[in-house]
Amino acid sequence: MRCINKRIASLLTITFIFSTLTGCGTSTIPLSYNSENPNSSFLFSDGEGVTTAETFASNLCVIGKEDIVDNTDVDMTRACAAGLFDLNNSNIIYSQNIHERLHPASLTKIMTAIVALKYGNLEDVITVTQNVTITESGAQLSGFKPGDTLTLDQALHALLINSSNDAAMIIAEHIGGSIEGFADMMNQEAISLGATNSHFVNPHGLTDEDHYVTAYDLYLIFNEAISYNYFVEVIHMTQYDTIYHNAEGEEVPLSFGTTNLYLKGTYNAPESVTVIGGKTGTTNAAASCLILYTKDSAGAPYISVILRAEEREIMYYEMTDLLSEI
Repeated sequence: MRCINKRIASLLTITFIFSTLTGCGTSTIPLSYNSENPNSSFLFSDGEGVTTAETFASNLCVIGKEDIVDNTDVDMTRACAAGLFDLNNSNIIYSQNIHERLHPASLTKIMTAIVALKYGNLEDVITVTQNVTITESGAQLSGFKPGDTLTLDQALHALLINSSNDAAMIIAEHIGGSIEGFADMMNQEAISLGATNSHFVNPHGLTDEDHYVTAYDLYLIFNEAISYNYFVEVIHMTQYDTIYHNAEGEEVPLSFGTTNLYLKGTYNAPESVTVIGGKTGTTNAAASCLILYTKDSAGAPYISVILRAEEREIMYYEMTDLLSEI
C-alpha cells in the first residue's frame, strides 16, 4: 500500500484562522491548494506574496487505523506487531497491528537518545547519583555506581550498544533534572513527531503499565533518530571500549559488544540487504522486540520493526523474512 501525504486534495481552497500577535482577535487568510500538482504544499498569500506551507507528513509514511498492508509470504504469526517502511518512497511495504499499544522494552532508549542529542552536549561530564541503582531482575547494566563520572558521549554508547539501563538513568537525570522531568521531555518530543499513540514514564523501558508505544510510532521515532549522524554511527558499532572514573578518581575500563545479532553475524539478513544498525529490547511484558535501519543493494533506506515476538530466535527468523520483502 502506498503511503499518502496528509493533504486535503479535494479542497481547492481552505481558510486558515490564526490569532494575531496584537491580541485583537483572529485574521482569516485563504489557502489555495495547487490542484495541478497534488504532491505540492498549500500555498497562501499574506498580502505581500505567496508562501508555501509544508504539511506535517510530507515525507512520512501514513496509514489509517483500519488499513492493513499484508503479504502472505511474510511469516509473522508468532509476533504481535510488525512494519516495514520504505523511506525514499514514503511507502509501507508490510504492516501488522502497527497501531496497537504494546510495551517497547529497550526500544524506549531510541527516544532517550533523541532527547539527549537534542538537548545535551556530548562532552558534558556527568556525576552518577544514587538513583542509578536498578534492582529489577534481568535488567541490563554496565555497572555504573554512585560517584562515578563519565561523559554524555560514553553514556550514550552504553545506552545504545549495550542497552544499559543504568546509562539510561544517568542520561535522564542529567538532561531532565529528574526521571519524571525527562519522561515529560520524551512525551513532548513524541507529540512533536506525531507519535501520539505512545506514552513514556521512564528512559529505559522496564515494565510499567503506563509506558507503551506502537510499531507505527516507533517508525516515526526511529526515523527522527537516524537523522542524527551520531546515532547512526553508534548503532552501527559492534564493539566499544572506553575508560571512565570512579568516585575516587581512578580509571575504570569498560568494554562491551552490540546486542544486535545481525551485526554480530549470528544471523544473516537477505543477500540484497545491509543492516546498518538498530535496537533490541526484551522484558517479560514486551517479549522480544527489534527495530532496524537497513539499506538495499542500491543504497535505499528502510526501517523495519517487530514487537512482542515470542522468542528471540523467532524474532530474528521473522525479521529476516520481513527484510526479504525489500
